[in-house]
Amino acid sequence: MERLASRVILSSGIARAFLAMLAGALAVLAQAPFFIIVTPFISFTLLVWLIDGATGKAGAGMVRRRLPAFLVGWWFGFGYFLAGLWWLGAAFLVEAEDFAWAMPLAIIGLPAFLAFYFGFATLLARLFWSEGAGRICALAAAFGLFEWLRAFLFTGFPWNAIGYAAMPVPLLMQSDGAIGLWAVTTLAVFVFATPALFGTRRGLVPGLAVAVLLVAAHVGYGAFALGRPAPAALEPVLPIRLVQPVIDQAKKLDDAERGQIFEEHLALSAAAPADGRPKPKVIVWPETSIPFILTLNPDALVRIADVLEEGQVLIAGAVRSEDAGPGLPPRYYNSVYVIDDRGQIVAAADKVHLVPFGEYLPFENLLKEAGLQALAASMPGGYSAAAAHQPLTLPGGKVFYPLVCYEAIFPDEIDAAPLTTDALLNVTNDGWFGNTPGPFQHFHQAQLRAVETGLPLIRVANTGVSAVITPRGVVVDGLQLNAKGFVDVDLPAKEARPVPRPWQTRGFLIGCALLLTVALISRKSYA
Repeated sequence: MERLASRVILSSGIARAFLAMLAGALAVLAQAPFFIIVTPFISFTLLVWLIDGATGKAGAGMVRRRLPAFLVGWWFGFGYFLAGLWWLGAAFLVEAEDFAWAMPLAIIGLPAFLAFYFGFATLLARLFWSEGAGRICALAAAFGLFEWLRAFLFTGFPWNAIGYAAMPVPLLMQSDGAIGLWAVTTLAVFVFATPALFGTRRGLVPGLAVAVLLVAAHVGYGAFALGRPAPAALEPVLPIRLVQPVIDQAKKLDDAERGQIFEEHLALSAAAPADGRPKPKVIVWPETSIPFILTLNPDALVRIADVLEEGQVLIAGAVRSEDAGPGLPPRYYNSVYVIDDRGQIVAAADKVHLVPFGEYLPFENLLKEAGLQALAASMPGGYSAAAAHQPLTLPGGKVFYPLVCYEAIFPDEIDAAPLTTDALLNVTNDGWFGNTPGPFQHFHQAQLRAVETGLPLIRVANTGVSAVITPRGVVVDGLQLNAKGFVDVDLPAKEARPVPRPWQTRGFLIGCALLLTVALISRKSYA
């Protein structure tokens, strides 16, 4: 082990950059759908050794002295995000004649940008570096802080946060409800990087002891949380139907197919329940599943009323238009409608957190002059964002908190959910990305939102993965990727809300400060 560590530490040039990129790419195998948990132990061990050797030339300026540490992290991040996000390129092939040219910007440009977060993390860690376990503390705190920043800087994109690798199954998800994703991420990096101490020996015993205690606490708390008595079932029971139509994205964009697509959704909604189950009270369709502007197509509401039986409610994703004023083009919103059995829209909510370049163009005037347009917005000007999340109150009083598409990957998006909320509702369309890791990664991240909030999650995707999930992250029932059909399931009861997010965030920041303090003390002791 010491010989291997020495070779990695002394590596240089292209070999060093390639090793860092390979280590980052390897770490992604711990994310969905693979969950090969051993890979980040290898990746972060290599990263520690690479940072050990990231020293600038004596007498060089401040920037040149720090640049090697930054580059190690940048190459590691580039490998991580390239291997974890390559599937984004599939979306550019749906309308290849218009967007295929931009594919490299997504599959190379985005990872190159996101890699800066990891580059700055390793740079910060190197400032507190030492020869012992203190450097593991520095790396954990630095990655925790920059993963947290990745969640909201430049609109945020916390996809595949490192902490998700430590929570592949419900047993290991419960810590998220107690301390939050960013604290889990910080502690996960510490544990993943601990084997690096075998290569240098210094600090091995205390570092390994802390790592073992953290793993034991992670598993032990999960067993305790899952072993608690489940909350009493809802009375009356609320049967829900998830409709997963599996409509090819190219077909969804074809105007001639809209009528047929609508009828496919209605047919799945009207089908008789299986196994003698009661008829669903709530039917849920995916994001943008209604292929019309409802206010311009009243016949569509009539058809919905024809299919819904008395007391049934349809929740469906749709594009909503709004008059912007005289002489101005309409505004369009990516919305969720609640429609009753008389075909009346009784509640609606608009998406707040839009996808840059997908649903709207940043710096729109400038980029339009260059001939660019939003990828997933078929209407002129793209979508507009709502000012705030709006809970959906159903007939009968149940309250659902809607999260449209990738809003479910943002832990902080759910902080505004009122205490009266009965369930989270995530409608999405992952059909853009085909049979790739993307839909599975999206599902896994949404699954954690249920654990964090103590609320059941209703998730409906055009092509999958659709499911109802308990507040403990357990899948009650669902449909796998590309499984066309529906599933009827009863809504689980919510649980007591876990530790409030503000307290989790304070604890996370205090924890990072303590880790950096330990790293600083360790640095001085080895000086």
